[in-house]
Amino acid sequence: MGGKLGIEPGTGTLLISPHYLVLFRWLSSTYPQISRSLQESYRLLELPDQAQSSSAQVKEAYLRLAKLYHPDSGSPTADPVLFARVEEAYRAVLAHQSKKQRPHKGIEEDEEGKSKGAALPHRHYLSYEGLGSGTPSQRERQYRQIRVDRASEEVLNYRQKEHEKAAAEEGALVERDMRQRSRKIKITQAVERLVEDLIQESMARGDFRNLSGAGKPLNKFQHNPYADPMTHNLNRILIDNGYQPPWVVTQRDIREMSTHVRNRLLEARTRFGEPMTCQEKKAWEELCASVGEDVVKLNKLVDNYNLIVPMIKMQMVHFSLSREIERVEKSAQQQRLEQEKERGQDRERRIEERKRANAQNKPQTIKAGLMKWMHRFFK
Repeated sequence: MGGKLGIEPGTGTLLISPHYLVLFRWLSSTYPQISRSLQESYRLLELPDQAQSSSAQVKEAYLRLAKLYHPDSGSPTADPVLFARVEEAYRAVLAHQSKKQRPHKGIEEDEEGKSKGAALPHRHYLSYEGLGSGTPSQRERQYRQIRVDRASEEVLNYRQKEHEKAAAEEGALVERDMRQRSRKIKITQAVERLVEDLIQESMARGDFRNLSGAGKPLNKFQHNPYADPMTHNLNRILIDNGYQPPWVVTQRDIREMSTHVRNRLLEARTRFGEPMTCQEKKAWEELCASVGEDVVKLNKLVDNYNLIVPMIKMQMVHFSLSREIERVEKSAQQQRLEQEKERGQDRERRIEERKRANAQNKPQTIKAGLMKWMHRFFK
């Protein structure tokens, strides 16, 4: 059929001449057509005809729309759905322009892959080593948490290494101390065996037969027979020589001073009535002010005691004047209630005794009256 168009008989197939195919290809390359979705992308980016838009214009239009519709822009027109459409349109336009500028197929596919994989201009600060997901603020918080976890892990590893190093050094010191301790134990055991042999020789010679109290039980452990003899002897020697640790002396002073303060407050509060008169209230306030100075001194003793006490669980807390006054008020009220109860019991007991005495004296009184009446009658 040469350079004409025709339909093949019997099949209905359209036949095109090679000359017409060449002409069609030339027209397609001269006037390239774009799809409707790509036209929609150009329209969404508010760009002119695709033949007149440069890559710089495309980027400028995208950045302008990103500032308007990006969810993190803070703009009143922010819209994540519309921004996703703008982003998709931007990628499609970039891919189309790269195809138009580089017609070779290999270069075209390479540039298309690069345009798809490259970071967008508004996301160049969201790398964070490729970690995290979500909005920029969420990715930033996640990256900060990851850095904190890394730092904590490094600190733990460093401490573990330091502990292992210290344990190794301590192991060497412990081994040396064990050798010294074993040497001392050997010397002590040798001395004890020597002393035991000398004692046995003296007993065989009868040197201990003339001791006073022979055959009598030992009385130095009668106070606590379950105590360790060595500990008991050491404590007895320290007590006899007047030695006491400083924290024990301080603890005793704190106990005595706190007892004195509480007794002073309790005696004064018990002496005053309930309710207190104006004069008694003034005297009570003066006494509390005076006791407050003693409480300050007592707290200083507590601080000194906490610094020298050998165990943390034995430390004391500060004394509070308000708490001591409240405790004294409760104790004084309890004493008044007990005194009233005792007075009521005494009163009931006296009434019972009086009734019992009247019941015993009543028959004698009746009998004496009857005898007196009979005496008068017969008289």
